[in-house]
Amino acid sequence: MFEKSILVTGGAGFIGTNFVAYFAHTYPNYRLIDLDALTYAGSRYAFDAQARMPNVVPVEGDIRNAELIRDLLEKYDITGVIHFAAESHVDNSIVDPLLFVDTNVNGTVALLNESLRYWKRKSCLAQARFHHISTDEVYGSLGEEGFFTEKTPYAPNGPYSASKAASDLLVRAYCRTYGLNATISNCSNNYGPWQHSEKLIPTIIRKALAHEAIPLYGNGSNVRDWIWVMDHCRAVDKIFHDGQAGESYNVGSHEEHSNLDMMRIVCRLLDRLEPWNGHSYEELIKNVTDRPGHDFRYAIDASKIRRELGWNPEMSFETGIKQTVQWYLSLHRQRTNQYKINDEDERYRQKSPFKREISQGLSYGAHSSARP
Repeated sequence: MFEKSILVTGGAGFIGTNFVAYFAHTYPNYRLIDLDALTYAGSRYAFDAQARMPNVVPVEGDIRNAELIRDLLEKYDITGVIHFAAESHVDNSIVDPLLFVDTNVNGTVALLNESLRYWKRKSCLAQARFHHISTDEVYGSLGEEGFFTEKTPYAPNGPYSASKAASDLLVRAYCRTYGLNATISNCSNNYGPWQHSEKLIPTIIRKALAHEAIPLYGNGSNVRDWIWVMDHCRAVDKIFHDGQAGESYNVGSHEEHSNLDMMRIVCRLLDRLEPWNGHSYEELIKNVTDRPGHDFRYAIDASKIRRELGWNPEMSFETGIKQTVQWYLSLHRQRTNQYKINDEDERYRQKSPFKREISQGLSYGAHSSARP
């Protein structure tokens, strides 16, 4: 018998895959319903492995399908929603903005409507919790100094960030207008295992190992604030359980790196882990035309969640980025039938608290590593 049932949307995506493994392991008395449309960014491999976890029920479906959401709420008596699902690739939003509006805005409204309706009917509106995961991109762009706080006005500069800003504001409206017990988190760039190959770090690794040009937008000076994905998962856990209704929380780890610096860091790790016949992978970095509306800098002030909820990032960037490169390198070796677990890989696997999930096909890497 489970203590409660929680609907997780987008649990086969990058952050969602890591979160489902973390949350299922941390709360074995919770039943997690993972609703994912399994679009190009979803992992069927991770989804199938979740079906073998004793407290996870993967459901293939679309968050825009109100009838499906209604059925899931009723069938599993869901009293919590953790909403990751979204179209998130910025380049794709420039090509097809309507898809992003439909999924990110209309999909969120469908979840809000059905959750509100069910929880009001069950007389548990104050106890049930709706947590919405968002991005720091809603705040727009920073100059060379300063940080985004929860009081920074929204100023999105692209279709993706605008669609996320709209969904954030709708969650806020449902909280203030209808009394929905809702919280929002705005997180910086995540890195770690299970990210789709089109994203920056997997693209660097994929292109480098294929000895292809690694495209760098503009001069590479754009700065992003990076956080280990499992640190983000722990933050969502904290907010879901302890966050104050109607509040937003910024999540970040003060790890700022320009895109060019990130490419150099990853290439130099590959130079050590997968040497290339006397070459450096940095030779493959090639400047390309910058994308429209490319924000210069994102940087998060996470003092509120640290102060009010006691959350702090645990993974050092140096350790986390090395583990990330090792994970993708291992995946590459598996796919090319050249993979052989070496001693370092085995130590890395054995120290993970997710050994059960790893043995079932989900290799998440270490949950945390204390800062030195």
